[in-house]
Amino acid sequence: MQTPVPPPADYLARLNPEQRAAVETIDGPLLVLAGAGTGKTRVLTTRFAHILLTRRAFPNQVLAVTFTNKAAREMRERVSAIIGQPAEGLWLGTFHALCARMLRRHAEHAGLSANFTILDTDDQLRLLKQVMEAERIDTKRWAPPGMMGVIQHWKDRGLTPARITLAEDSDYANGKARLLYTLYQERLRTLNAADFGDLLLHVTEILRTNPDILADYHRRFRYILVDEYQDTNLIQYLWLRLLAQGHRNICCVGDDDQSIYSWRGAEVENILRFEKDFEGARIIRLEANYRSTAPILAAASGLIAHNEGRLGKTLRPGRTDAQKGEKVSIVELWDSDEEARMVGGKIEELRREGHSLAEIAVLVRAGFQTRAFEERLITLAVPYRVVGGLRFYERAEIRDAIAYMRATVQPADDLAFERIVNVPRRGVGDAALRTMHEAARSQSIPLSVAAGRLVEAGGLKGKVKEAVGTLLRQMAQWRDLLGKDGHVVTVAAMLDESGYTEMWKQDKSPEAPGRLENLKELLRALADFETLAGFLDHVALVTENEEQPDDAKVSLMTLHGAKGLEFDTVFLPGWEEGVFPNQRAMDENGNKGLEEERRLAYVGLTRARRRAIVSHAANRRIYANWQPSIPSRFLEEIPAEHVQQANSSSMARDRRVAAATSFPTQFPLQARRPRVIEVWEQPGRPARTDSIPVGARVFHQKFGYGTVKAVDDDKLDVHFETAGDKRVLDRFVERA
Repeated sequence: MQTPVPPPADYLARLNPEQRAAVETIDGPLLVLAGAGTGKTRVLTTRFAHILLTRRAFPNQVLAVTFTNKAAREMRERVSAIIGQPAEGLWLGTFHALCARMLRRHAEHAGLSANFTILDTDDQLRLLKQVMEAERIDTKRWAPPGMMGVIQHWKDRGLTPARITLAEDSDYANGKARLLYTLYQERLRTLNAADFGDLLLHVTEILRTNPDILADYHRRFRYILVDEYQDTNLIQYLWLRLLAQGHRNICCVGDDDQSIYSWRGAEVENILRFEKDFEGARIIRLEANYRSTAPILAAASGLIAHNEGRLGKTLRPGRTDAQKGEKVSIVELWDSDEEARMVGGKIEELRREGHSLAEIAVLVRAGFQTRAFEERLITLAVPYRVVGGLRFYERAEIRDAIAYMRATVQPADDLAFERIVNVPRRGVGDAALRTMHEAARSQSIPLSVAAGRLVEAGGLKGKVKEAVGTLLRQMAQWRDLLGKDGHVVTVAAMLDESGYTEMWKQDKSPEAPGRLENLKELLRALADFETLAGFLDHVALVTENEEQPDDAKVSLMTLHGAKGLEFDTVFLPGWEEGVFPNQRAMDENGNKGLEEERRLAYVGLTRARRRAIVSHAANRRIYANWQPSIPSRFLEEIPAEHVQQANSSSMARDRRVAAATSFPTQFPLQARRPRVIEVWEQPGRPARTDSIPVGARVFHQKFGYGTVKAVDDDKLDVHFETAGDKRVLDRFVERA
């Protein structure tokens, strides 16, 4: 190794004092807490180049880890630009890419050959299904994607089949999950294959059990750089810790306040315990934000300060022109329809003032919320794009549901019937479908009619005959129900009785809850139309809406998808209890889930450069029924001095109080339909006739027993013995 020499100073001159300290603190463990918009990418790439320019290490002696290939390419390009030549021979890439490179060097230690195959998702599921069927597991009841989710969870936690304890075991597949995992891994080795989870798992196991190989990597890597450290899961953390035991020159860059991916295994604790893991570690905070104005930063900082699980930092404007600006606007609206109109109207107003649509974003907590804004923007002829996902009516579960509707109301719709006949799986394979098509063509009749005749004549056999016959009888019942109970009730029954909603309930993939929410949103959309035919016509027109690929568009996306992006104007709708913070996240993870929801709110606010507009509605439609909503607790946590309130009218509060009694005359007949299929039903409750005082002991069906801490009109702040602090409507509790 050559003696370190002073580098050219020009690339350091562009850094602020904290950034420069993070670049020049080379030796020993370092955690760079990089707040939103504080230039973390510049720090990471400049530090990489600084190590090379000062000749502290050769390019192949630096391990640099990113989460995406795009980030790896960007880092390579920036490092090359700083050092003035192509950066060659780097160990730079994603966790999976780097581990694949290592595993090919030591494949024999994992029972593989160096030319092993990396299976994609489809191949993984096909292989697992074979294993499950060989063990006579009912793959309709225990879906392979669900079992794969269990296996990947174990791999993310660094658990081989032999390391799974009783505490870590799963009761999936009748308690055979661990056995299936063992057999699946054996089949992978037989095929000389690995899945994505294996790349990290195998390499970590090799490093754990082969001291000579670990020592070789300790000698090889003098410096380790890690991007987005707050998003690491347990196996990534273990791999990094093993490699960092050598020179201990590990620099992790991340933001504990932006850790929002626990649902895919990320553990914020990894960054919170950095100082304990690496004795003598230094922490440098990047707090100068070069994106947002002072009021937005102050609002976001005040909100996130309510989290207990954080290392702490306070953002401040890094530019003199950002010292002033608009306060965060909080808009209270009468209902969710008015919210969509408000957002659409403000976007039109901004466009008239010369603002680019490309600098406007609508950020929602869950994908189903985009529908109302999509339809409003289509009505206004405002170009938009759904980032990181499909438009609402293009999503697979929505297309399936609409196919059920089309096939039911129009028996001649062969394309719709073909789409649903085996969704969910009914054992109707290609051979049976060919038989139906041949019968339909030979007799010049619709596919569903041909299927019915084949059932009657015995042209279909066994389970296929029974399944197709049941579906056709159900479709006839749904047509009859349509005339009796209306289209909202009928479609709810259709999705339930067909087994379609149950299929997604049994699916254990991370996407399944979102798909169910989208189906519920579809029922909400149906209630806006007098007839099912009118709704289907509307959908056809919406999906045919022409896109102008080169035009600037408003961005619609989830808050999770917005991380790393920025816009001049950001709309943040749906800030209500149960929507945001998300009720399922809190129910499943308690206070830990609430803190992640708050981090998500922080991410949303810090996407805005010039203006952030937060909105909440006093009433939300829950499927076919309207119910009053409670404003999100996050609104109260934003410091009042950085907020400007903007109600939809001066009577918004009076409207909210009167909501429970005014529904029958305020909304159309379809929204007041008295009967909704049970599985979708969220019944309203009458307002209380008595009052509940502070200090009263109460019982809630979901949260259990608690004590009332504060009363605000019909809303109670209650400390529940098992669920912690919650805000609930008084009509949902009983005096204990």
